Amino acid sequence: MILEQVYDVPIGVRLLEKVSCLRNLSDLWKLRWHKFNVLLLTFLSYASYHMARKPTSVVKSVLHQNCTNVAAPPDLNITGIEDSWCSWSPFDGDDADTLLGALDSAFLFSYAFGMYLMGSLGERVNVRYFLSIGMMLSGLFGFLFGLAYWTDIHSLAYFIIVQVLAGLFQSTGWPGCVAAVGNWFGKSKRGLIMGIWRSHHSIGNIAGSLIAGAFVEYSWGLSFAVPAVIIFSLGLLLFVFLVPDPRAVGCPVPNHSAEPKLSPPKIVVQEAGGDSSSLDSTSIKSDGQSDKSIHKNSDADDDKAISFWRAVRIPGVIEYSFSLFFTKLINYTFLYWLPKYLKDSSETLGSQDAAELSTLFDIGGIFGGILAGLLSDLTGMSAFTCAAYFILTIPSLFLYREFGDVSAGLNTFLLFLVGFLANGPYALITTAVSADLGTHPELKGSTRALATVTAIIDGTGSIGAAVGPLIAGALSSLENGWDYVFYALMVASAMGLLLLTRLMINEAKAKFGKKKPPQNEHNLSTNSIKSEH
Repeated sequence: MILEQVYDVPIGVRLLEKVSCLRNLSDLWKLRWHKFNVLLLTFLSYASYHMARKPTSVVKSVLHQNCTNVAAPPDLNITGIEDSWCSWSPFDGDDADTLLGALDSAFLFSYAFGMYLMGSLGERVNVRYFLSIGMMLSGLFGFLFGLAYWTDIHSLAYFIIVQVLAGLFQSTGWPGCVAAVGNWFGKSKRGLIMGIWRSHHSIGNIAGSLIAGAFVEYSWGLSFAVPAVIIFSLGLLLFVFLVPDPRAVGCPVPNHSAEPKLSPPKIVVQEAGGDSSSLDSTSIKSDGQSDKSIHKNSDADDDKAISFWRAVRIPGVIEYSFSLFFTKLINYTFLYWLPKYLKDSSETLGSQDAAELSTLFDIGGIFGGILAGLLSDLTGMSAFTCAAYFILTIPSLFLYREFGDVSAGLNTFLLFLVGFLANGPYALITTAVSADLGTHPELKGSTRALATVTAIIDGTGSIGAAVGPLIAGALSSLENGWDYVFYALMVASAMGLLLLTRLMINEAKAKFGKKKPPQNEHNLSTNSIKSEH
């Protein structure tokens, strides 16, 4: 089956390799070129996934709005519906916020379910086909949502079905992208590399906000259609150029172990003439077995997929999964409700202005995610890094709610700060931590476990992402409802912190209580081996 051809080389890469300057590259520069290619394509891929899901939050402000100050067409009778005539049915009633929250949850619960399903599927098929098909179908269902504007569709069932199917195919993105990047990069500096790469989340949100905001006030259908066309086109680009596995193009597989691999002990053979030669012990054959067959069996073990339950039992998977539940609850509440909150909290901001201002949250998230990855690399303590962000997020949420409306400058600063702090654990857990756990020593080198582990962690987090907007939709419609929303987000940050307690204790013991390992009998120096925790 074509989807199972892990070493399939895309046609675009085959054509590029015929170019003399690429064909004559040294092995080192060939590896660097392919790594850059994978990072760039997966960056664009997941940025487009987020760009395609952002329009829903921007369009909310026109699907349901206060129409009192909006001029009605002269031939339209608005008697009795003066404050809702310009809203889009069925989101024009008193329960509009609840329905809009249900719309978000339909997408996000489907996304969460799809993460578990697609993660298991993603490690068994070619990631290039997996991502390309997922992107193109995500674009299709995004376009169908916007099509409702031109075809005058007002059926809640239609919007729910489109959101469910969009969420299902959007879930192909994260397992596929992390698996592709994890296949090319080892553990060294993974936190920093993935912290920078992880900014695609915020870049996609910013692009989605700006594109959707540009059309929202006069043709909200284009707010969905334009991102849909972009993600569909990028899906075709990935199909032509993405190489998800280094072995497909003859590049070495990186070391995923926390420790450098030691060379096997060498056996010294004394020859009759007095000369001696050393043989690698692994090169000694028994029963006529060849080196080729040994490597073939090793590759077969590396490619073996793992079960869901085996992945769950990896130390740290459960804690990080539920910690991500709460950090995604915070982030996705902002993702889906921030533009509406900004518009409701101001008498001067329009829908486009609110969409543009909301990008400050994502700009802060870019820097917060990069710093989280750098701190994790420098300290080797991912749980402590996440905990510090969770602690600081709580007062930042309080300050933003209490003082965000004092002035435009203070609003800008505090919104950037909240984004900076709220995105730190989100970025770190979904990238470096997921990749580290997916290549855990207990998996005995199973390189295809990464998609499953990533899907379990992000799938659990996505349930929180679905719960957050649903809670926000219900609470915001109450009197002083936005106060309750921010209190709920503070509690979520505290819960994310508590779930990391055991991992922080283990990190502290490993960091400050480790003993110097003894020299082994083969006189191999172990003093230079650094354990990453």
